[in-house]
Amino acid sequence: MLVNLNDVLRQAQKEHYAVGLFNTHDTDMLEAAISAAEEARSPIVIGTAEVLLPFGDLPLISPSLIAAAKRASVPVVVHYDHGLTFDRTLEAMKMGFSSVMFDASVKPYEENISETREIVKIAHSLGISVEGEIGHVGQTSTGDEGNDAMYTTVEEAVEFQKATGVDALAVSVGTAHGVYKAKPKLNLERLRDIRTALDTPLVLHGGSGLSDDDFRNAIRDGIAKLNIHTDLCLAGMRAMRAQCAKLDPEHPVTSDYLETRNAKVAEIKACVLNKLQLFGSVGKA
Repeated sequence: MLVNLNDVLRQAQKEHYAVGLFNTHDTDMLEAAISAAEEARSPIVIGTAEVLLPFGDLPLISPSLIAAAKRASVPVVVHYDHGLTFDRTLEAMKMGFSSVMFDASVKPYEENISETREIVKIAHSLGISVEGEIGHVGQTSTGDEGNDAMYTTVEEAVEFQKATGVDALAVSVGTAHGVYKAKPKLNLERLRDIRTALDTPLVLHGGSGLSDDDFRNAIRDGIAKLNIHTDLCLAGMRAMRAQCAKLDPEHPVTSDYLETRNAKVAEIKACVLNKLQLFGSVGKA
């Protein structure tokens, strides 16, 4: 069933588990994620991000995401992750996404607030939930995930939520997007302080590559939504490489491609199932 963030994150926050967002920018990933959620009886968030649109065009992938969510036997949020531009975020709303993240975190603080506030106004009139971001999640390619100056402060989080009315808030406490070059160091004390000061569900981006203990501690200290994408890509690549190693390149057949595709889906599904178990959301749907 198609729902928005408010339908799943409030319960997660109350019961101290997290709902996973899995960016599924093609139908193989989509099948894997929905199948895992239904098997686990878990709520789930699926979607795509603006930076991923070159790999899965929005008008092409959107109907599949929304149809899969409506058909699913568990609550599914279809979320536009890291909307970097006003126009593309509006486009996602028009296409039927039940939730959007508007990310103006790299812009000046007041600009972030004013643009996010406008997105919230439009989205709420359509019954769409909105996630915002204050502070800025690092990029492992630049090694900036450990930069304390990028961490979200308690004051910023409280002021930003009050000024914008976002339904969920992504905070920066030491994670980064992509594959980590070194073990990340989460500032859990900062996370606890934000959780104490703010009742809005909190989101942790850059989840791929965190240890199991990192996830458990983040959820314990207030995270209600965790974002995963890189781990899905790595799982799919492992499966394809293993499958291709078995094939005879001199005598290719159609079934080689189809079996490789199915192996990829199975490996990604196993990755999603593992994360759902780790996040504590199994049996919550």
